Parts: sequence; C-alpha cells; structure tokens
Amino acid sequence: MIENNYINDQLLKQIADELNIKVIQIKATLDLIANDATVPFIARYRKEVTGGLNEEQIRAINDQWEYGQKLAARKEDVIRLIEEKGKLTEELRTSIVNSTKLSEIEDIYRPFKEKKKTRATDAKAKGLEPLAQYLLSYPKGIKDEDVQAEANKYVTKIEEADPEKAKELQEKLEKEGKFVKSAKEALQGAEDIIAEQISDEPRYRKWLRSYFVRTASIASTVKDIEGDTTHTYEMYYDYEEPIKDIKAHRILALDRGEDEKILKVFIKEDEPTVFEFLKRRIIGVNDNSATTPYVYDAMVDAYRRLIKPSIEREVRAELKEKGERQAIHVFSENLKKYLLTPPMKGKVVLGIDPAFRTGCKLAVVDETGKFIDKGVMYPHQKNPTEVVPPERYADAEKKFTEMLIKYNCTVVAMGNGTASRETEAFVANTLKKLGPTLKAMKREVQYIIVNEAGASVYSASKIAQEEFPDFSVEERSAVSIARRLQDPLSELVKIDPKSIGVGQYQYDVDQKELGKSLDGVVEEAVNSVGVNVNSASVYLLQRVSGLTAATAKKIVAYRDENGAFKTRKDLEIKGLTSKVLEQAVGFLRIPEGTEKLDITAIHPESYAAAEAILAKLGLTKDDIGTDKIKEVIKNADRKALLSGLDIGEYTFNDILDAFVAPLRDPRDEFDKPILKSDALSLSDLLPGMELQGTVRNVVDFGVFVDCGVHEDGLVHISKIKKGYIKHPLDVVSVGQIVKVWVVSVSKAKNRLELTMINPNE
Repeated sequence: MIENNYINDQLLKQIADELNIKVIQIKATLDLIANDATVPFIARYRKEVTGGLNEEQIRAINDQWEYGQKLAARKEDVIRLIEEKGKLTEELRTSIVNSTKLSEIEDIYRPFKEKKKTRATDAKAKGLEPLAQYLLSYPKGIKDEDVQAEANKYVTKIEEADPEKAKELQEKLEKEGKFVKSAKEALQGAEDIIAEQISDEPRYRKWLRSYFVRTASIASTVKDIEGDTTHTYEMYYDYEEPIKDIKAHRILALDRGEDEKILKVFIKEDEPTVFEFLKRRIIGVNDNSATTPYVYDAMVDAYRRLIKPSIEREVRAELKEKGERQAIHVFSENLKKYLLTPPMKGKVVLGIDPAFRTGCKLAVVDETGKFIDKGVMYPHQKNPTEVVPPERYADAEKKFTEMLIKYNCTVVAMGNGTASRETEAFVANTLKKLGPTLKAMKREVQYIIVNEAGASVYSASKIAQEEFPDFSVEERSAVSIARRLQDPLSELVKIDPKSIGVGQYQYDVDQKELGKSLDGVVEEAVNSVGVNVNSASVYLLQRVSGLTAATAKKIVAYRDENGAFKTRKDLEIKGLTSKVLEQAVGFLRIPEGTEKLDITAIHPESYAAAEAILAKLGLTKDDIGTDKIKEVIKNADRKALLSGLDIGEYTFNDILDAFVAPLRDPRDEFDKPILKSDALSLSDLLPGMELQGTVRNVVDFGVFVDCGVHEDGLVHISKIKKGYIKHPLDVVSVGQIVKVWVVSVSKAKNRLELTMINPNE
C-alpha cells in the first residue's frame, strides 16, 4: 500500500506551490475545517492560526485537498488491483504514486482492466496472440508469402470425414468464437490484438493528449441550419480555433450548439505527425520486415478507431470543465457584487410587478420592509400596440397616485420583465403630472427599474407562501421587488442563487458545482455584512456561519416568545451548542442591546482584550464609533498598545478597526443605485450620446449596461478601456455605475451597442 504520510506530504507541497501559500498555513486551515470550523469563521476569527488567509484561499485549499484525497484513494485502488493480478512492478508503482491527475492513473491502469467483449478479446479467444507476437517480432529475411504461410497455421482445420459432423463442429466453434476461416481473418485478428495493445500504452496516450492540447484545433460545421432560427450559432457554421487559445464562453457555445443538434463539433489534428510519432515508437528501425505493413495497419487502426475517439472525448471533457469553471467563476463574482448592492435605507417603497393582461400588481412596504398595502392597476392593453381606453388609464393613474400619496412613498421600484418599458413610461408620465402637487407637499418621488430575476421563483416558493399565504404569485412579486431595492441581500437569500440571472451559460454547467460555489458566495456575502439578530428572517439567519435552517428557526422562535435579544449572551439557548455559537456569534449583531461591543464584529472571545485596549487608550465603550476614538487610535503607538495583550496582531488590528467603524458595511464601498424621474427609449438615442448606466451583468465577451432604455446595452470587451484587458471582471463589476457612449442603435433588433471609451478623447 502507498504510505499515506508520503502522499499527504506530496499533496501539501503541491497545493502550497500552486496557491503560493506555506504548508504550515495549509495544515492549520485543514485542521480547522476538520474540526467543523466554517470558512467565514476561519477567515474572520482565526487569522493568527492561518496567517491571514481569506475565504477564497481557504476554499481553494479545501477543494484541492479533497481532490488530492480522491486521487490518493484511486492510486491505492489501482496499485491493489494490479498487485492482485501479480503484475505490479516498482516502475509501475512509482508511476502511479507520482501521477497528479486521475486521467494519468486511468491510463496506467487501462492495460490491466478486465476487458469487455472487443475485437481483440475475440481474436485472443481464437488463439491469435502468438500470431500478433510474430508480427511484432519483425522477422528479417522473409517475404509476404511467409507471413501468409504463418497465418495459415492459425486457420481452423476440422479433421472429420462426415460432412454433417464437420458442419456441426464448425457451427459449434463459430458459436464459441474459436473458428478462424482464413489467413486473412487470422491476420486481421492479430492486427486487432496489436491495435488494442497500442491503444492501452499510457506513454502514447500521454504524448497524444499533450500534442492535441498544444497543436490541435476545435472545429465545427453547421448540421441543421434551419433549426437555428435565431442565427445564434451563425459564427460557428464553419469555425476553427486552436484548442490552446479558445475562450471559455466559446467552448460552452459550441457544446450547446452540438447538444441542440445545430452544429457538428470535432477536433482537427495533423494526422501525419501523429503517425510519425507512433511509427517511431512502435516500428522504429524495423521498417524493412515483411510484417511491418501489418503492424503499421494495426497502428493506424489503433489510432483512428480506439485512441483518437478516446483522447478527443477526454480533451473535450477537459475543455468543457475549463468552460464550466470560468462560467461558475463569472457567475460567482457577479453574484457577490449583486448581493452586496447597497441597500436603499429609510425609504417607503411602492413596488410594481408589471404586466399587460392581468394588470400591474402594486405593493407598499415601509422603511423596514414591512408590508403595508397592495393593489392592482391596468394602465396597458393585452397587446402593447393597442390604445388603452382613456377611462381605464385614468383609473390606473388614480390608483397609483392614491397609494403613492397615502403612504408617503418616495421611491417606485418596478421589475424589468414583461411590460416593464410600458410601465416605466406610465410611471414617468404620472410623476410628471404630479410634479406641482408633490412640490407643494415638499416631496420628491423617483423611480428605479429593479432586476427581477428570480422574483417569480421566490413568489411561487414555499417561503413566499409562508410569508404571504393569501397573496397571488404576482402580488408576492411586487413585495419582493420593493424589498429587493431596500435590502437586496436580505431578499435575495430567499431565492436559489442559480435563479438570479447574473451569469453566462449557467444551465450548461455542472449544477452541483455551480450550486456549491454560489452557496459559498451567499454565505460569504451575508457574513461579511453581519446580521441583526433581532430583525433577521430565518432565511437570512440560516446563511450565518455555523447556523442551519433548524438553528435559525430556534433563534426566531425564542425571539418571538421572549422578545428581542439584549446581549449576545442571551443567544445561549437550548438547541444552540457551544460550537454553533462559537462559529455564529461574531456575525450576529445586536444594535439596540445593552452591551456596546455586541454591535461590532468583535468576537466575544476577544471582549476582555477589547476592554483592555480601551482602558489603555483611556476610553470607554461609549466612545466606540466617535470622532474621539478615531483620533486617539490614529495617533496611538500600536506596538506599545499590543504589548502585554493575549491576542495576535491580526485580532488586535481588527478590534481597532471595529472601534473606529462598529457598523462598517462592505456595501458602503459600492455605487448606490441610480434613481430616475424620466423615461428614455431606444428612439431617443443617437450615436455619440453620453449616458450613465448600471452594470447588470459581466460575461467573458463584455458587459451589459442598463441605461434606462429597457434593453441593456452591450459594451464589448474591446470597448471597455483602451489597451488589452484579460477579462471584463478585471475592470468592472455588477452594480457599478459607469459612463458610456452610444455606438449604434438597432430598433428592429432592440439592440444597443455602447462603449466606455470616450470617443472625444
């Protein structure tokens, strides 16, 4: 068996090299994970142990360790299986132990696998292995007639005088697969055996796989042009690109086109170079033997029938994995920024779920997100081209205005789905009419288009049914849209992150891996912000480090029965173990409590140190967050301050940061959503016009920007900034407010092309 310590040490070194992290940091991190510490907890409260690793590094360590353990387990299995066959050599063992990929191990194991029925196994059953060995011996000084004569020795001869019995015996042997009719069949069988031997050789496969990746191209041709009604795959109708250069999104586009049977996708390589490589390895200097042509034919067959299809599958699987990894990464990065969209606090919001036939559903929520009232208006006809009856339009204006005025709404939030453009025009026109009235009331009302991706999923979910059992699906959507503006994070945690449309090809990737990555993003976002334990829903609490749906429900049930928590100590309730509390408590805030430190991100385990620091500074807890403490800390001798405290430097600095900004919210660093008071349409835009917009989605080939014209405009990667950029994510992010200029407008296709490069410079 493999020495586990050796394998683990090898793996630790490999991870350290790849991630540029010290082995001691990796060991410490893995020990914490093994003891059920969560990633957010480790990243925030165990910096001294890990050397300050962030969440991304911790997840990468864990992922690579898990893969390495899977790899090690397979190595042990393969060594055991080969050893049981009595064919394990030291060379084989070393090759297996030093393998770094599962594919390498499978290549080594391939010759020892129990074969299913193949042409080679049939030939072996006919006793043709010696003939195959004869051909591979490359005998000198013989002619083809000699080869034919040798093959004739393997032709089945039935020595039976009775024709009937001879026929019965032949049929029996044929049924058993042991009958060779001719020298030609014998030679073909020998070639099949040689072809399988060549195919099973791991060295050839390793070279060929590398050769494909380095020099081959992936290509496609159109298979069903009529099936591509929207010309989605037009650029791939006759397409070729080197494998080493192809971008992730094009890999996934080709795969999807193939799945939809629009495209035929294949790999193109330089076959003569492949044959030259194989010939050098298999035939070498034996070019003049009479058996060489037979071996060469077997070699060609081995490559075309066995090796290439297998290598092509493997290479395309690796390409797909590369595409999926990139798509998941892009989705995760976009989701992280979207979840951290700054909340619009202190606003009474009128939410609108736009629709034509069924009417626009209205919902008012107060400054805390509490539902107040709902209604419906019908400002549109079923067909957007039809004229709305004046009385119906007037009724809609009346309903909208009454709710707006009655509840002192200051923001109107409407979804960006069906009828969004028409509803925006209605809202903008109505607000314009209300201008004098609002001015007299010293009030200002603006509106915003909210990305409603996933709102319909939430509205039909069990969560929404529990929150609003008597509401229709559309009414729940209106509430969700309003709340999504007020506090995106709290509302979006109720939705399966895969339903939040900020990715590319999300339905084409491994859904398990996508879900795992996105869940990690949600967890990271929630814990980076922190959660008010006295107002958070079960759905938000269960995303807190260490908590589950069950423990979150216990917290809410206790809160409902006993009133608001006064201190973090009050969280020591039945059902929450000390381990759970250790992981969660630092991320749970109590703004209105009796302990000032409970409002901060300082963990209770460090309260004694925090109090000692305050004493050294000559300050009290009441000074936390004031200008006074900021000034004192700015001028403090940190080295002297840390001296004598039983904490590390990371924790010390985090405590000081919490003193300065106890309610620090990472969302404060991002651009606030743009509120509007008038509507634009594509017909209003002209090339060169300057606009301001919000980045809605970032993909490999560019950025989609909402400029308030219903259709998001595309900024191609080449138009994001001057000079080369590797990926749009390196420059922009979801939610960012950007300045753009119109490049072109296509009203027929509802297409808007933008640039972020100032055309006047």
